[in-house]
Amino acid sequence: FFIECSLNFDRGSGERGRNRAIHTHTRTERKRMKRPILPLILAVTIKKGSSFSPTSSRNAFTRSLPTLSNHEAPIFDEVCDTTGVTLKRFLSEVAILNPEIVELTTLYGGIETACKALSSVVRRSQLPSSETLGYESNNNVQGEDQNKLDVISNRILKRALRFTGKLGVLASEEEDTPIDLMPDNPKTQDILIDEGEKYVAVFDPLDGSSNVDAGIPTGTIIGIYEHDESCSIDYDCYGDDCTEQEALCLANTLQPGINLVSAAYCLYSSSTFLVLTLGSGTYGFTLDEQIGEFVLTHPNIKIPESSSVMSFNEANTHLWDPPMQEVAEKWKDGKGKSGETFKSRYIGSMVADVHRTLLTGGVFGYPADINNPNGKLRLLYEAAPMSYLVEQAGGLSTTGMGRVMEVVPEVVHQRVPILLGSKNDVQEIIDAYKGWDR
Repeated sequence: FFIECSLNFDRGSGERGRNRAIHTHTRTERKRMKRPILPLILAVTIKKGSSFSPTSSRNAFTRSLPTLSNHEAPIFDEVCDTTGVTLKRFLSEVAILNPEIVELTTLYGGIETACKALSSVVRRSQLPSSETLGYESNNNVQGEDQNKLDVISNRILKRALRFTGKLGVLASEEEDTPIDLMPDNPKTQDILIDEGEKYVAVFDPLDGSSNVDAGIPTGTIIGIYEHDESCSIDYDCYGDDCTEQEALCLANTLQPGINLVSAAYCLYSSSTFLVLTLGSGTYGFTLDEQIGEFVLTHPNIKIPESSSVMSFNEANTHLWDPPMQEVAEKWKDGKGKSGETFKSRYIGSMVADVHRTLLTGGVFGYPADINNPNGKLRLLYEAAPMSYLVEQAGGLSTTGMGRVMEVVPEVVHQRVPILLGSKNDVQEIIDAYKGWDR
């Protein structure tokens, strides 16, 4: 039963209306005054291999979860914890209670549209009539084979975000000057710049696209930062002057995860899921295809603190760091701190593995090894956003040597080891690495 209508009452009347007015006023008083700044979107095209009942009503509140950087956790109320409300209603409620992030909720309108479109494209990708079969003649910016689905996914995301009114001009790392937002051959990682207010978004349009042919789940990963005011583009600039300005904007994407204000992923599997955090808990929505809307199915996700599941590519076990090998062997033998004998559950698609880990517990990772001492997954648009989602759900994320969220990227495509999931199990890995020096 669709319950949204029952919640759509007069905001100006009743005790709840008065509570909202009080909290909104308080929140507005705390709002920091900022000059308008520009949005920046980095789109990277790469190729890689339950149900809940409504929670009890309560007045507006701020969750006691880790608050990152200088950002204040948004205020949520009971609507945001009620299963069945649509994503649009959820974001509208958040915007009313937190007017300083209204632009962020607008940006999610474009992300929602893109996820719906990508879900449809992925489902139809194996049909003979589909235009997504096969590979492009060019590699992406990292030298990897790029299939047509990568390119189409990239275009869908850029179009969806463009129509939020925040995007217009594209500057590629392999171009000297800005080019059209929709190039005929989007073969490189792109930076999209236009007039707007205050966000940088980084995303992987289709993580695990190489698995589509085998029917394995894939997904989209998004991270959103605030960017500093040094990123400003003069659209009348010419030549080297433009290049220098673009470099300043590129630097805005090189932020540690602690500066994230939001992160999300879309999972295209048995259902289409959209899981997001705005810095006040992790929330999961499922696409109801009959009404064409994402509805809240997993409010305020809490990852179990302990588990008996590990999710690694164990073919590389002999190449891992000694501390990681030791912990994994103890888990298999039931000699770890929990005393549980661990099971292995590995899909090979990061979004799918992290989604299962969030809901049922466990540890997912791609540890450092001899061949990849700096890890395999990309920090900026894979590891950091996923770490933010897991930490907001009560889990931990580490490289083994330190917190993933605190790693400052030096280049856009920097890779990093990652181990994330249930708090107690990840802590066991962290403890094993103490005193060990690579």
